[in-house]
Parts: sequence; C-alpha cells; structure tokens
Amino acid sequence: MSRLKACIALCVALAVSSSASAQKKYGPGVTDTEIKIGNIMPYSGPASAYGMNGRVQAAYFRKINEEGGINGRKINFISYDDAYSPPKTVEQTRKLVESDEVLLIFNPLGTPGNSAIHKYMNSKKVPQLFVGSGASKWDDPQNYPWTMGWIPNFQTEGRILAQYIMREKPEGKVAVFYQNDDYGKDYLKGFKDGLGSRRSMIVIEESYEVSEPTIDSHVVKMKSVGADILISFTTPKFAAQTIKKAGELNWKPLHVVPSVSSSIGSVIRPAGIDNAQGVVSATYAKDATDPQWDADPGMKEFHAFLAKYVPEASRADSSAMVGYNTVTSMVEVLRRCGDDLSRENVMKQASSLVNFAQGGLLPGITVNTSPKDFAPIKQLRLMRFEGDRWKLFGDIVSVKKF
Repeated sequence: MSRLKACIALCVALAVSSSASAQKKYGPGVTDTEIKIGNIMPYSGPASAYGMNGRVQAAYFRKINEEGGINGRKINFISYDDAYSPPKTVEQTRKLVESDEVLLIFNPLGTPGNSAIHKYMNSKKVPQLFVGSGASKWDDPQNYPWTMGWIPNFQTEGRILAQYIMREKPEGKVAVFYQNDDYGKDYLKGFKDGLGSRRSMIVIEESYEVSEPTIDSHVVKMKSVGADILISFTTPKFAAQTIKKAGELNWKPLHVVPSVSSSIGSVIRPAGIDNAQGVVSATYAKDATDPQWDADPGMKEFHAFLAKYVPEASRADSSAMVGYNTVTSMVEVLRRCGDDLSRENVMKQASSLVNFAQGGLLPGITVNTSPKDFAPIKQLRLMRFEGDRWKLFGDIVSVKKF
C-alpha cells in the first residue's frame, strides 16, 4: 500500500513538474535563473554625453538583481560601445545576437546606428526595444514589428517647435542648424511640415558633420544672414558649442534646442549659464535639479537610487533620468512576461502598455503603446532656461494633434 502511495505521489509530482515546465517558454539568453539583455551605447566618440544612459541602466539592473531579480531571474546586462559609428553598431549588434545570444537589444542609442541595424534585427526577429532615438521610422509595427522607440518622435517634436515659433515670433527669420544624418533630417522635416505655408520664414539651412571638431564657422555664417531665430537640431556636444559661440558673437536670437540636447550638465554648463539664458526646449521628464520636485515621491526614489548605485552621476545630466526612465519601462515589460520569455511575448507585452506611469515623467505624461502604436511617449511640455534651471511653460502638448 505504501509503495502504491509513493508511486501515486511521484506521478503527481512529475505531472505538476511537467505542467510547470510546459508553461515556461524561453527565447535565447533565458534560463530559470538568467535573462541576457544586450545594449549598444556611445561611451566614446562625438555623442559620448549619452553614455550616462547605459551606466544608469547597468546600475538599475544591478539593483534589481540585488533585490532578487525579475520573477526570480537575474539580469545579465551586456553593454558595448559603438562610439556613435554605424559600422561599429553593426559589428556590436552581430556580436550580441550571434555570439552572446541575447534575448533582445534594449535601448541601443543613436539614429544612424539604429538605422544601420534596423533591417537586420527584424530579419532575425530579435527585439530592438525602446530605441534611444526619436526617429519616426521606429513606429512602424506593420513593416518592422521587432523595433520600437521610446522617446518622443523627432518629426513630431519638430512640428511642435514650429508651432511655438509661429506663435511667439511670426515675423521672424529662422536659421536651421542640423546634424547631417537621419537624426537631424528627421527633426528638419518635422519642423518644415509644422511651418507649412510659412516655410519662407527659413532664411538659411545649415548642416554639419559629426566628425567636425568645431562648428564655429557655421554659427558665424548663420548670424551673418540676419536670422533672429536659431533652431539647433543638434546632439549635446554641438548644442553646447552652438550656444557658446552665439554668446561669444553677442548674437541673441530666439534659440531653440531639441529635448535630447537640453541637459544642464552636458549642454548648458559647458556652453556657459549666461549664454544659455532664454534658450527654449521641450521635455517629457522631470528635471532632477528643479526644487519643485524635492518632495515628489518619484524624484525621491530617483535620488536615492543614484546615491546608492551611481554616486558619480550628476543630477544635472538629463541622460541619467532618460536612462532611469527607459530601464524602468524595460523592467516592467519583463515582469509582465512572467515565465513566457520568448521574443514574441516580449514584443507583445511591450506593445500593451496603457497609461503606465513612471516616477521620472512629468505629471500627466504616461507610457502608452498598442499593437498598432509603437511610440510610447507622445506628450511634451515646452520649457525655457532662466537663471540656473529650466522653467516649464504652457500646457502638455499631445503629438496626436499632429
């Protein structure tokens, strides 16, 4: 009788174990104890100011691991430097996918590099998730179902900035300064679309290459044509140089910079606080140096995290907040995946975020996606640099208006 009971118990245990195993579904890089995630970041090169994104993300995953991981699995975060060079991005991507065999590549940063791996990632059916670029091409689930952006669309932001310019200074003469690649051209297209029939406001379109050590001559040229509005669709290094040179020339146009180049730490301070007075930008995230958020629970959590895990990070570096916001979205997706950590389910969960609130986002701004909508952040607020910080003005602008 005892043997019979033991046999029954064993059979039940095996059945339960088999059932549990059947419920688990793993893609490459996943085991019962590990989730392997890849990342590509410009820790060196012309866009190295963004490198803090990756450092914060690595630290946050370390925090998650210390707390027991995600559903019991530790994150193995493999982050490589591509120096903001597309050929290097391709090389590092192939290494992550074919050698490291990661489940997905999370927040690879930069429009040129991501453009270079876009088709490859989709042909391999590997999630290219929460891309660190606002190019409009990342929101195309019908043709590229394995790629999803995260930050606001560059073209949409360009339209919003154009609308602001036409309201603020309708008779102005605009100089547009842009990076000569997909990043700058996406912003430029959105800005022109936003101006519509008022494109004649643009008196000069000046481009630069990321390989240029200085852009001083471009700024001198734009001032010489009599422009009283300067739109800089630049990455941080060149945004800082532009603000600084305009100050040295005593040129005081209405100067607008994109949200991705509004960091006080990597743009405003290098440019000179005095030179940056009155500069306008847009944002969706809280400014960690703004005292209005001192009592905010989300900001308190952010500060506590940095103090313990990334003490070297400057609160004035907005890249720290961007890295924090994107990684919390990534962790949420992985939690929702449960024991189905297939690449297909990762994309399913990423495209099912509804009003997901994060501590680092401005009040009223949430993450929203659907199978037909791969643009998680679709709201912005304008801000102006005054004194030693950015000051918000106006209401939240939803990109759905455009």
